[in-house]
Amino acid sequence: MRIVRGETPFVSGLPQSGAAAGGDPSPWTALGVFQGIQAAAAARLGSESLEGVTVAVQGVGHVGIYLCKLLHEAGAKLLVADVNRDNLVSLCDQVPATVVSPRDILFSDADVIAPCALGNVLNSETIPRIRAKIVAGAANNQLASVEDGARLTERGILYAPDYVINAGGVISVANEYLGNITAAKVRSEVCRIPDRLRRIFADAESSARPTNVVADELAQQIVAKGRQSKDTKQSTADRRFA
Repeated sequence: MRIVRGETPFVSGLPQSGAAAGGDPSPWTALGVFQGIQAAAAARLGSESLEGVTVAVQGVGHVGIYLCKLLHEAGAKLLVADVNRDNLVSLCDQVPATVVSPRDILFSDADVIAPCALGNVLNSETIPRIRAKIVAGAANNQLASVEDGARLTERGILYAPDYVINAGGVISVANEYLGNITAAKVRSEVCRIPDRLRRIFADAESSARPTNVVADELAQQIVAKGRQSKDTKQSTADRRFA
């Protein structure tokens, strides 16, 4: 990002000093996912506490390793997988974890599956084999299709929509780009992620719809509201200078 910044000012994720927002967004993504897992645990397991809860983390790269540290501190038992052996060695040097084959991690005997690697891992072939009660991770595009959200719901698996739970990094780089925002402000915004998830979980349960469908509808409403506000401001400006 520093190299890219030499060509264009439209860059975020740069090293920052003092209390300014910015830097590596991975810890912020991990924090949002961690808190999202707590919200999902409260909704499906009956308690926000992760003490003794088994979490299977698929992928322990930049985000995954931060997430595992937070989960360990909260008392969770970790099952981990990664195609990069160096990532596994680095993680296991820092926190206790059981290494599982990448082929088997999604089907582990765990309470929570946290996809933190590639997308499209939740599909018609994998979903019937998942044993966990919760899927909540940092990977993008976890569902291979919209219908896969319904497949998870039919199996009684609570899915935390990916772009909701993994928004912490985007929140950080967006605030850095806008400027004049502190890391404390970023933290306060990231900590709103579980509230959004609780609303999605509650709406999905009350309407008997998949969580991904509810999340998409809420996102569309937010975009429409923003577009309407922009149009209203433009219309007011046009009248002012007419």
